[in-house]
Amino acid sequence: MSNKSSNHLVNPAARDAMEKFKMEAASEVGVNLKNGYNGDLTSRQAGSVGGQMVKKMIEAYENGMK
Repeated sequence: MSNKSSNHLVNPAARDAMEKFKMEAASEVGVNLKNGYNGDLTSRQAGSVGGQMVKKMIEAYENGMK
């Protein structure tokens, strides 16, 4: 079994793009994220940000299939 972190990015240069994507998704669902630690978010807030990110990734994939 690998000890690799599940949030490891294959391309470290993508970190900034993912951070921007997360901030955009948070803004769209009305969650105020700050740079750095966001441990004060509720589970609902964090889940809504993650859900919005997944929704946008699925939409981008579907648009790429057309």
